[in-house]
Amino acid sequence: MCARYAQTARAADAVAVRRDRFRLERSLAAYRQLRSAARAADSWEAERAAALATLEEDAPRERGGRYGGPVLIDALLDDGDLDAAWREAAGRADDRQWAQLADLSRETRPAEALEVYLRLIERSKEPTGDRAYEHLVRLLQAARDCHRALGTEDAFTVYLAGLRTELKRRRKLMSILDRHGL
Repeated sequence: MCARYAQTARAADAVAVRRDRFRLERSLAAYRQLRSAARAADSWEAERAAALATLEEDAPRERGGRYGGPVLIDALLDDGDLDAAWREAAGRADDRQWAQLADLSRETRPAEALEVYLRLIERSKEPTGDRAYEHLVRLLQAARDCHRALGTEDAFTVYLAGLRTELKRRRKLMSILDRHGL
């Protein structure tokens, strides 16, 4: 229906359909569709404010499904509004959202991103297996990048040595760390 509205120059009607769907679904996909339709109708600023207010209302409630963080944070990240995402993430974001926020902020906020990576590394030390180890390596590489940006590479070297000592019995992990130069 929205495609037909777009073809017949009825962009406002497409926005109304997308807005109604967003109010019912309140997902990142519905938010993206609303944004696309509203941009085509040149009404995104007003629609965005209303959509974010709706997501703000939902933020305190737990989400079901695979991820537990609020859609509000996903929407802010998708919009590239990192300052607002940092404000909203405290006490609400799930690990996936924290990792995405840190990845997007590594160059502009290396100290904050480093805190996130170190917290995620601590949580990632328990799981075993190649997939878990590769995830841990990715986090360590990101933490190393933050330390480089901060000029604290020696602190990373000390941290990594302690981590290797702590997990030295995991031979597979040690070989993966070696392979990645960590």
